[in-house]
Parts: sequence; structure tokens; C-alpha cells
Amino acid sequence: MTDPEANDGTGPALALGIALLLGVFASLVAAPGAEGMFGAFLAALMLAIAAHDARHYLIPNVLTGAAFALALLRAATFVPDVGAEALLWPVIRAAAVAIPLLLLMAFYRRWRGRDGLGLGDVKLAAVCGAWLDLATVVVVIELAALLAIGAYAAHAALQRKPLRTTAYLPFGLFLAPAIWIGWLGETWYAGWLGGWPG
Repeated sequence: MTDPEANDGTGPALALGIALLLGVFASLVAAPGAEGMFGAFLAALMLAIAAHDARHYLIPNVLTGAAFALALLRAATFVPDVGAEALLWPVIRAAAVAIPLLLLMAFYRRWRGRDGLGLGDVKLAAVCGAWLDLATVVVVIELAALLAIGAYAAHAALQRKPLRTTAYLPFGLFLAPAIWIGWLGETWYAGWLGGWPG
């Protein structure tokens, strides 16, 4: 007879494995070649961030740092003749996204006396800016926020519990996959226009 305790981690691990395979496959189909490989690595990193944040309510710096470094490597790969200037735009976009969120985090903490947004979320938003155009960033953050609110409301309804404005949500669980979805959308659109190099 099988010990039920021994299978506790099987379901989530299998789901993560399937999600990883689908993410890698979709990335390579959307952009065969170097861009697809970058997308596959992005999918793996975003999945790892989502899984860790869901379990620990924490986004590891090593994962956001790797995703940010990957964005810079990607920029340098596709415009090698430009040199250091190729790295400038991802950094500018990252700062344009992260600084307002950092100010919002500080304002909310001062106003309410508690955190409404974690520093890990701000760093992940910077990764979002490094990878995506600013217009896509807006859509991605809105998508992640709506998914997070919807998931919380559905969970509260299933548990028959009232909604609380002070509830903690692992925002990285929703933002990380949304970043990859944003990359996939941009890549598909660029490929449709014939703009991505192979």
C-alpha cells in the first residue's frame, strides 16, 4: 500500500514540470533561434520565481538578478555593433518602471504603517521593464494585478471567508508568468511583422 504522505509533492512538481515544458516549447515555436532560447530561459526563471513566491511569499534576488542579466545579454546579442549603448535601453526602461513603484511602496508604508508592495515585487517589475516595451509593461502589470485580485476573490469565495484589504498576496506568482506572456506576445507580433532575427 502506498503511503499518502510520500506523494504530497508529486502533484505540484508534475504541474511545474509540465508548465516548464510548455513554456520552453512555446518560446521556441514563437521565435526559432536565439530569441527563442532567451524566451525559454525567461520562462524557466519566471516559473521558478512564481513557484517560490507562492510557497514562501518571497522573490529570491538570485532569480531576479539572473533574469535582469539575461535581458542585458539578450540586448547585447541582438545589437552587438552598438556596444554598451545596447544595454542602455533595458536599464532605462527598468528604472522607469521600478522607480515609481519604489516611491509608491514608500508612500504606502508611510501612509498606512505597513507594506503594500514588497521590494521583491519592485525588483521583478524592473525585470519586466528590462525585457519589455513600456506599453507592454503597463498591460502586463495590469494583467497580473487583475489575476491576483481574481484569484484572491475566488479563493475567499470557495473558503466562504470575507475579503480583507489587509490580506497578503504573493504578487510575484502572477507578475512573473505575465512577464513571459508579455514577451511571448511581443515576440509573436514582431515575428508576424517579420521583425525578429532568426
